[in-house]
Amino acid sequence: MMRFFLIVLMYIAVNLYIGWHGYFVLSYFEVPFLSSVYWVLFWVIALSYLFGRFRLLPGPVGRLFQFIGSYYFAVMEFALILLPIADLAAWLLKKLGLNAAIPIISPIVIILLVSLLLRGSWNAWSPVIRTYELNIDKKADNLKELRIAVASDLHLGNIVGNRHLKRLVERMSDLKPDLILLPGDVIDDVIEPFIRKQMSQNMKQLQAPYGIYAVLGNHEYYGGHIEEYVKQMNAIGIRVLRDESVLVNDALYIAGRKDKTAESADPDGRLSVTSLLADLDVIRPIIMMDHQPYQFDKAADAGVDLLLCGHTHRGQFAPNHWITGRLFELDWGYLLKKKMHVIVSSGFGTWGPPIRLASRSEIIDITIRFR
Repeated sequence: MMRFFLIVLMYIAVNLYIGWHGYFVLSYFEVPFLSSVYWVLFWVIALSYLFGRFRLLPGPVGRLFQFIGSYYFAVMEFALILLPIADLAAWLLKKLGLNAAIPIISPIVIILLVSLLLRGSWNAWSPVIRTYELNIDKKADNLKELRIAVASDLHLGNIVGNRHLKRLVERMSDLKPDLILLPGDVIDDVIEPFIRKQMSQNMKQLQAPYGIYAVLGNHEYYGGHIEEYVKQMNAIGIRVLRDESVLVNDALYIAGRKDKTAESADPDGRLSVTSLLADLDVIRPIIMMDHQPYQFDKAADAGVDLLLCGHTHRGQFAPNHWITGRLFELDWGYLLKKKMHVIVSSGFGTWGPPIRLASRSEIIDITIRFR
């Protein structure tokens, strides 16, 4: 409870700082407005994501507020970076005897802020293909090569919808993969937008001869509709692996772990990597999906050949990638851990603001060659 109140106080303090700058600039340029109206509108925008996310407002109105609030999260973080620099610049200009600091600095801050939002939006909605070619020193029956398309963190919901999902389907169709893997956070919390927007009609267009498999991410647990989600995915031929493994084409195993959130949110918890793989024949290749990139050593020791993760978004937008880079052994890209290949994706969709800086919306295209 104390931590919650500290977070609330920090949020209020940050937004008072941002709101005061807006109020000051409007007053400086003598823009006609009512002080009370300004602050009411400011706090409505600052809290709009909460109004929409927790359904404090009904239907389309709540979804509109969630959309506005998601962008405001990006505005808030960028403003918190730019405004102290602007304050320092204004102070230095004043010390140099230049009294025109506000007319010079405020347009620069606005231009920078808009530029960051526009570039970040383009990065979020313009997916790239990341290509990896890997060798696994195991026989996969008569299979010599396998092409896998991977997309983590779609976050399908009120913000990321059918338009972006169609991009996924089109790009993956062009790749013509043998196998499609979705390492968690396919939906963004609640399943209601997924059903209302009939996103399964687009999802079912994904095709791969060796099948399509997914695992649960933390956001599927947050939404609390896991059984309905699994049912929806099964209906369109996508199997959600919950501490399960499957033998594909008598050649290799696909193993899927429940998300780390299951340790506290699932009555059955989740299996350790060792327990999950205990009955598998490790002379065959093993590909495992685990949404959050933890415990690489344990996966490598258990015999995993390729570990696929997501979750981090690589911070989604700078400078958050500096934080994820310190939190995780690998927050994005490729790592060889002992003999195990690890790939962590920055994700295809976005959480909160559909903004990406220092990261891109991506699909992973993996070609594996076996012994």
